[in-house]
Amino acid sequence: MPGTAHFILYVAEQRRSAAFYAAALAAVPRLDVPGMTEFLLPGGAVLGLMPEAAIERLLGPALAKPSSARGAPRAELYLLVPEPAHFHARALAAGAKELSPLMQRSWGHRAAYSLDPDGHVLAFASEGPERQEGPANAAG
Repeated sequence: MPGTAHFILYVAEQRRSAAFYAAALAAVPRLDVPGMTEFLLPGGAVLGLMPEAAIERLLGPALAKPSSARGAPRAELYLLVPEPAHFHARALAAGAKELSPLMQRSWGHRAAYSLDPDGHVLAFASEGPERQEGPANAAG
């Protein structure tokens, strides 16, 4: 199946979420226009940030309002990155709330979990042992 996968998160405030992901991913958006901000993700997929109000207008009553689920996790973004401790630390510094520190997981990854400003679960992981020494590794 050729093409690029796009994952779109519905967000309360596009500017706030765009600034958060720019800091957490240490990346510049590849697209940043009213109604959509996009970041290229590891592996070539694209993360889109769309205001809740925009998707509500686009789909109308065919969809429950995403804003009505605010506070409940609606999606998880799980990213395999070379240094998950660094990505996780950047996300926390940008305003994420830590759910679980970086540690070895039963499926073989070392992963850290947090919540982004809209309550989406954000995980940074690596396939092998983390090589960086630091406080994030003390729990694992």
